[in-house]
Amino acid sequence: MYTIIKREIPNNIEAEEAVLGSILINQETIYGVSELLDIEDFYRKSHRTIFKVMLDLNTTKKAIDIITLTDYLTHISKLEEVGGIAFITSLANKVPSTANLKHYINIVKEKSMLRNIVHIAEYMENMGYDSESIDTPETVLDKAEQLLSKLTKKLVTTKVNNIKEQTLNAYVDIENIINHKGELLGLETGLQDLDSFLQGLKNSDFMILAARPSMGKTAFALNIASYLSIKKDTPVAFFSLEMSSNQLIHRIFSSYGLIPLFNLKSGNLDDAHTQKLIKVSNKLSQSKLIINDEISNLMSLRSIARKLKRENDIKLIIIDYLQLLEGTRRENRNLEISEISRSLKILAKELDIPIIALSQLSRSVESRQVKKPMLSDLRESGSLEQDADIVMFLYREDYYNPETENKNITDVIIAKNRNGPTGTIPVYFHKEYVRFQDLAKD
Repeated sequence: MYTIIKREIPNNIEAEEAVLGSILINQETIYGVSELLDIEDFYRKSHRTIFKVMLDLNTTKKAIDIITLTDYLTHISKLEEVGGIAFITSLANKVPSTANLKHYINIVKEKSMLRNIVHIAEYMENMGYDSESIDTPETVLDKAEQLLSKLTKKLVTTKVNNIKEQTLNAYVDIENIINHKGELLGLETGLQDLDSFLQGLKNSDFMILAARPSMGKTAFALNIASYLSIKKDTPVAFFSLEMSSNQLIHRIFSSYGLIPLFNLKSGNLDDAHTQKLIKVSNKLSQSKLIINDEISNLMSLRSIARKLKRENDIKLIIIDYLQLLEGTRRENRNLEISEISRSLKILAKELDIPIIALSQLSRSVESRQVKKPMLSDLRESGSLEQDADIVMFLYREDYYNPETENKNITDVIIAKNRNGPTGTIPVYFHKEYVRFQDLAKD
């Protein structure tokens, strides 16, 4: 059992007064202070009121001094509430210069952060006791993690990014692309033609990989995951809601070790196959692939993803597949899918890594004469198309027409590409190895 000791909430009144006093003796410091502190960062209510008035005065291009401050506070009937003119005057006398302003700001910010942590802990405590108002404990944990994640970002970033800084960052980004012309901007997939088309799997991108059943979605995603984790030593998280980790690893043995999957399932392995199995087993066991086959809902996925990013610095998340995830808005499936897709897009941006979500297509594909999928075939919600940066479809003509000349050819159709071209990349599918590879060039 834990004993919660009630203590005075973190604050430093002297540092808050020093910050306000510094602004009074040099109003130019308001710009630096407002970039690093919010009104809520001040603990004392009177200090929040004074800082807000200072910001209002600055916004209206008025001077910030004892006279203008007291006049404004009088006008809004707050002067006596904050301590009167005597207190305003005392603020300016508390600091001889602004030399230590940065130190005072840091103290105020630190205490504010600590208060926020206390508030999050209190939120979790209250929600834990108020069990009738929540669906599951995961709801509380997910909310707390979101709040902590937001707080962590606030700790390492300033409040304002001005256009000068943003322009410089954008220019440097383009300059970097020019200096590395021909190189990929994101992670490799192991398929050179696809990499050239997409310029790699880029950070913050949310990608949909969709197809009808038996087109090879899982195999395609596993090929990418095993290539990056085994060959490129890149940490990858694979969330499987359909297949067990055992089944997935069997497929990796087959595709990466070039061992027919049927032979693995039947146990019909000769000496050559056995040697390959040992070799790929050793490589996979030492890789940075993380397979989770136990999650079922969006909140758990987000929680584990944040933990894996923190502890393992994962560079890619793959989800197989999106329609099996449970959201919180279960009364309406379209709203639930919309919530899931939007949350995954936000998660990709939050963790600054690409996320690939596999998706089923609607049965309407089967009723058409031309079976190639279109964006309108995305199942259950138009938000998938809206939220995704990239939408890829897999299509095998020989699945529908066994007599076709394009046997074992899978079209990777880039139907949406927010920051690049759309088009089709044909790749070769070794069905017995559940393995995709580039087509041989003439």
